[in-house]
This record gives sequence, C-alpha cells and structure tokens, in this order.
Amino acid sequence: MLIDNRVGIAPELQAQDRKWMRRTMALADRAAEAGEVPVGALVVRDGQAIGEGWNSPIGSSDPSAHAEIAALRMAAQQAGNYRLPGSTIYVTLEPCPMCAGALVHARVSRVVFAAYDPRTGAAGSVFDVLCSPHNLHRPQVRGGVLQEEAGTRLRAFFRERRT
Repeated sequence: MLIDNRVGIAPELQAQDRKWMRRTMALADRAAEAGEVPVGALVVRDGQAIGEGWNSPIGSSDPSAHAEIAALRMAAQQAGNYRLPGSTIYVTLEPCPMCAGALVHARVSRVVFAAYDPRTGAAGSVFDVLCSPHNLHRPQVRGGVLQEEAGTRLRAFFRERRT
C-alpha cells in the first residue's frame, strides 16, 4: 500500500527518511556525472547504510544495472544473505518493474522513494508490483520524500540531454 507522504508518518520517521534521502541524492549525482540517468539508491538496516548504488546501465553495458539492483547486491553481500528483512531502501525515483520485483524477492521491509515515475513506476503510479496481493511479501511503500529536489535533478538531466 502506497503511503501518502503528508499523512500518517511519525515526525521522527519523516526526519530520518529525509536524512537518508539526502544521502541518496548524492548517489544520484554520481550517476549524472557519469552521463547516466540520475538515480541513486541506499539500503539501510538498523540505522546503518549497508548498500548503495546509482544507475550505470550505459557505462556497464548492463540493462539490469539500475541503482536499486546495485544497492541490493552490496547490501546482500554485507549481510551475507540475499534476503534483507528489516531493511529500508531509499531511491530517488520510483522503482521500475524489474527493481520492484527484486525488492520483493529480497524481502525489503520498506521502500521510500522521491520522485514518481509516470511512465514505468511500479510502486503504484503505473504498475503496483510492490503491493500486489499475489506477492508473498509486500513492503511498506512511501513516495514523495524530497520529491521536488529529485524531480528537479531529473528534469535538468533530460533537458541537458535534449540540447
């Protein structure tokens, strides 16, 4: 179930989500510096960052090299397990269907994203992969955290690419 960013979230959790999302924005900047779509992801468990990533499909010639996949891979290595219960992933753009599927399989507890993706978003915008009743695991989903900041980065990146 997608949770509205403006209601139902304890103030201390809102502050924590903003703190981690700001760090995730810096990861998105690393992608942009490499000429990739500026998306960053950060996996946090027990108050510690255990995995991070940024988009790199162009540079790595790998269509699965999305920020979320890189962050999940690092977190799984750190945890010594492909399942990550009790973790939260922060991502600057709503996950696509591929990434949403990986998040479900990894048993991530919370998915917090910044900008909504009206074309391929799989956290409720276009598809609802994360919260499908067919899944054995359904994470809590919160969208819109620092949405304007992430949206500004994405729009600037694509505006620059078009010129």
